[in-house]
Amino acid sequence: MSAPSWDFSFVYQSLQDTAIQNDLARCSDNIAALKNLSPDTIENCQRALTLLDEASTLLQSVSSYSGCLSTVDATNAEAKAVVVKTDVMDSSLNQAFSPFEDKLSSCDDAFFEDVLAGSDATGSYQRHAFRLSRLRAQQAFRLSVPEEQLLSAMQVDGKNAWGRLYDDITGTLKVSLKFPDGSEEEMGLSQAASLLYGGDTYRREPAWHAIREAMGKQEVTFAAILNALAGNRLTEYEKRSHTKPLHFLAPALEEARIEQPTLDAMLDVTKASQDLSRRAAKAMAKVFGTEQLKPWDEMAAMPSFGASKPANYSFDDAITIIRKAFDSVDPEMAEFVDMMVKQNLIDAAPQSNKSMGAYCTKIAKTRTPLVFMSFGGSMSDVLTLAHELGHAFHNWVMRDMPFVETEYPMTLAETASIFAENVVRDALLEQAESDHDKLLMLWEEAQTAVALMLNIPVRYGFEKAFYEQRQQGECSPAQLRSLMAETWNEWYGDAMSEPNDLFWATKLHFSIAEISFYNYPYLFGYLFSTGVYARRAEKGAAFYGDYKALLRDTGRMSAEDVAKAHLGVDLTKPEFWQQSIQIAEKRIEAFEALVKKL
Repeated sequence: MSAPSWDFSFVYQSLQDTAIQNDLARCSDNIAALKNLSPDTIENCQRALTLLDEASTLLQSVSSYSGCLSTVDATNAEAKAVVVKTDVMDSSLNQAFSPFEDKLSSCDDAFFEDVLAGSDATGSYQRHAFRLSRLRAQQAFRLSVPEEQLLSAMQVDGKNAWGRLYDDITGTLKVSLKFPDGSEEEMGLSQAASLLYGGDTYRREPAWHAIREAMGKQEVTFAAILNALAGNRLTEYEKRSHTKPLHFLAPALEEARIEQPTLDAMLDVTKASQDLSRRAAKAMAKVFGTEQLKPWDEMAAMPSFGASKPANYSFDDAITIIRKAFDSVDPEMAEFVDMMVKQNLIDAAPQSNKSMGAYCTKIAKTRTPLVFMSFGGSMSDVLTLAHELGHAFHNWVMRDMPFVETEYPMTLAETASIFAENVVRDALLEQAESDHDKLLMLWEEAQTAVALMLNIPVRYGFEKAFYEQRQQGECSPAQLRSLMAETWNEWYGDAMSEPNDLFWATKLHFSIAEISFYNYPYLFGYLFSTGVYARRAEKGAAFYGDYKALLRDTGRMSAEDVAKAHLGVDLTKPEFWQQSIQIAEKRIEAFEALVKKL
C-alpha cells in the first residue's frame, strides 16, 4: 500500500534543528519574564497574557512536532525525550502564569474589564475574554497559587508519566496471529489493530485474539495505569472541594464546555433508542451470516457475498473520493484537500512501530494542520481519512483567528470530522448504481451508529462506574474485566455474541493522561453534526458560509451557545437529540431493508 508520510520541512528540519532550540529558548525567556512580573497591576497582567500567548504557541509547535515523530515511530527515543522536555516546560509555564490566573479569576469586574480593554501587537486582549470568563466561573474550585503550582509541577512525572507508559508499551508491543493450520504471523500492535477494520477475513479474528492475548499479559500494568490516573484526579478533586463539592464529572464537562443537563438529555435519548442501535448490529451480523455480531467483526469492512469481492482502495482512490465529496459542499473544501496532499501533511503509511489510532493535530506557529493514521485500504479507512481531514479543515478555517480562540472542546471538535464522514458517505450513496454499492455505504452508516450509539455509551458507563468504585480503592484487573463486561452487556444486549471484557485495556482513550471521559464527546459530535448536516439541504447555497461561521465560534462559545446561535436549538432539551436520532433511524431502516432484499 503506497501511502504518504509527513514532510515537516515547513517548520523544522529535524530534532537537531536550531529553530527548535531557539523556540524553546524563547519560551524559557518568557517563563523567566513571567516570574519577574507581579500580577498587581493592569499593565503587568496584560504583559503576562502576551508572554503566555507567545510561549504557548512556540511550545505547542515543538511539542506537536516531537509528538508526531514519536507516534510514527514509538522507538524514537530522541523524539520522546523532546516530548518530555516540552511537558516539563509547559508545567513551568503554567506555574509562572499561575499568579496571574489567580488574579484574573478573583479580581473585581472593573479590573478584569480594564485588562481586556488593552491590546498588543497581535490585537485586543478581548481574545482572552471567553477563556478567562469561564475561569472566573470556576473560582470556587481553585487552590492557592503555591498549591496550583505544586500540582502542575507534579503532573509531569505523575499523571502524564502514566499516559506515556501506556503509549510506550502499546507502541512497541508485538502480537502473534495464530491460524487454524498452525502457522503464526508476528506484527506490531497497531498493524494488528488495523486488520480489525479491513476485509481480511482470514486474519481478522486471529488479530482480535492476538491483541487480547498480548494485552491480557500486560493487564496488571494497564490496570495500574487506570488506577493511578483516576486516583490522581480524584485526589485533586477532593482538594479542590474546599468550598463546595467537585464531582469527578465536573472537570470533564467544563473541558467539553457542556452542562450536565445537556449530557443527561443526550444520553437519555440514546438509551431510549437502544433497540434501534441493536437492530443495526443484528443487521450487520446477518451480512456476516450470523445471528449476533462477533466482536472482531464490529468495525470490519462489509464482507463479500455472491459474486462480489471485498472492496480495496488505494490512498489515491481515497483522496479522489473525499475531494469530490468535499467539492460538492464548496470548491474551497476540495482545494483544501489538494493542499494537504501536495504539502505532505498526511501520514498514512503503515509501519511496525507506529502508534495505534488516528488523529489530527497542528503546528501552532504556522497554523498547519496534520493528519495521522495507518491506511489499510478499507472503506472504513477512507472514512477515517475523511474524518481526520474534517478536523484538519476545522483548524484551517480558524487559522487567521487569535490562537487562544482556536482551542475548541472535544464535543465541538467532532462536528467537522463527522460532518466530513456524512458528506463522503452520502456522496457515495448517491453515486451507487447497484444494490451492492448502496449496501456498502449503508453498511458504514449502520456501523457508525453501532460505534457511537452503543460502543461510546459503553465507554462512558464503564468509566463512570469505575470512578465510583475507585473512590473506595483500587480496582483489580478482574474487577475491571467484570465491570466492562457488565456495562457491555447492558448496552449491546443480545446484539453481540460476547463482551469485550478487556476493552478498558485495549482502548487507548481510557489511558490518556490529559483528559478524562474521552468518550461521550464522540456521541455528542455524532448527533450534533447530524443536526448540522441536516441544515445543508435546508439552506442550500447559504449553508457553507454559515457552516464556517459555526466552526469559527467553537473556540469562543460553549456548546449550548453555539447551538443556540447557529441552529436555534436548546441542547438541554431532548427534542434536538431525538431529531438527530430520527435521521439515523431512516438510514438504519434503509440498511435493514436492503439486507433483507439481498
